[in-house]
Amino acid sequence: MLNTLTDEKSGAITISTIDKEGLARSLAKAPARERAWLKTLGFAAEPGKFVFLPDSDGRPNKVVVGASLERDPLWALAGLPDSLPEGRYRLDARLDRERATKVALGWALGAYAFTRYKTPKRGFANLVWPAQADRQEVERLARGVFLARDLINTPAEDLGPSELAAAASKVARQYDASCTVISGSDLLKKNYPTVHAVGRASSRPPCLIDLRWGRKNAPKVTLVGKGVCFDTGGLDLKPAANMLQMKKDMGGAAVVLGLASALMSAKAPIRLRVLIPAVENSVSANAIRPLDIVRTRSGKTVEIGNTDAEGRLILCDALFEADSENPSLLVDCATLTGAARVALGPEVQALFCNDDALAEAILRASVDVADPIWRLPIWKPYRKLIDSKVADFNNVADGPFAGSIIGALYLAEFVRESTPWAHLDIMASNSKPRPGRPEGGEATGLRALYRMIRQRFG
Repeated sequence: MLNTLTDEKSGAITISTIDKEGLARSLAKAPARERAWLKTLGFAAEPGKFVFLPDSDGRPNKVVVGASLERDPLWALAGLPDSLPEGRYRLDARLDRERATKVALGWALGAYAFTRYKTPKRGFANLVWPAQADRQEVERLARGVFLARDLINTPAEDLGPSELAAAASKVARQYDASCTVISGSDLLKKNYPTVHAVGRASSRPPCLIDLRWGRKNAPKVTLVGKGVCFDTGGLDLKPAANMLQMKKDMGGAAVVLGLASALMSAKAPIRLRVLIPAVENSVSANAIRPLDIVRTRSGKTVEIGNTDAEGRLILCDALFEADSENPSLLVDCATLTGAARVALGPEVQALFCNDDALAEAILRASVDVADPIWRLPIWKPYRKLIDSKVADFNNVADGPFAGSIIGALYLAEFVRESTPWAHLDIMASNSKPRPGRPEGGEATGLRALYRMIRQRFG
């Protein structure tokens, strides 16, 4: 898919961009023959729409696209790789380094297809690399996003906890990182009881994946990703329609693995640690039950109000372990609640953060890279809603309100207030296709977090 960006210029058809605001001005400057052709075809410079202009022999020598590379360089051309006919194309616009890099990245992201089970009917159009583009940055970000998309799109039959661990080990080998996996009953011996409790009902053992990379004296950046490879809801079983989306419940794990890949490729000056609790939330005779009480790694006890709120259970052990190392930055990504989608819709990711400066840095980065994130409050007065009469707290509230905030409040019990911590409640998929963002698995939040970490740590 990255091979849709090429150095081969011979025979490339020129791409010219015109936006609606500049259409009249551009037509006035165009040669009379081009102006007449565009008017005849009714070209209105609508975003993503294009027409071919023929040369004197009737062969296409230019394609005019409705787009603004000034306002929207990332997504302006991202729909073209699979809508233009196969062939080579080159931009006639002169772009600075930032815009050229964004255009190239958008093209790469638009040339993605999940091909493990089905061969595409056609190939993608190729773009000649824009002259000023940062090729290495484009390639590392596209690889990270593609890794996350591929993992999320893979059905649970072929991606259980052990396969997710194998994917993490493969990433570790690629960048000379270490990767250890604690599996099955060893989780109890190593004191990860909630990870084991959630995953024990599956025939595929739960595990904790632990990847480490970088100089030991560098600032510690720890990423935690929810790795529920499939979620039936446990004994509080999900409706069938809701289960159709549950192969993506390991989207947080996929995002942090893709992010880790990009950071290691960039040789970021950090001590990186990635923790992924990987489970399948299944139903069997030994499944965790409603009103069971589980002791967490921290020693705190949690009453199970709902077995379908399993993500926060496996994350709490991983977060407590991550926080024990006093990281300079702790970030977790999780497809944690449907409530976040109700609040913000599928295109905007929910951010909860205990540090205002960190939150502002993430939000600023999200705008810079067009990876939308919105901050919601860790509203402490709601903490009483997860009080339990028989345990330190419950994993759910006793009412329907503020579901995503309740999830964040639960996780906050396992992170010290002094640790800069961000929790992203993410969608991890595109519910409908948009330019550069095909329907299916998506690395929501990855590019914003990458930008923030690179800026924060140099």
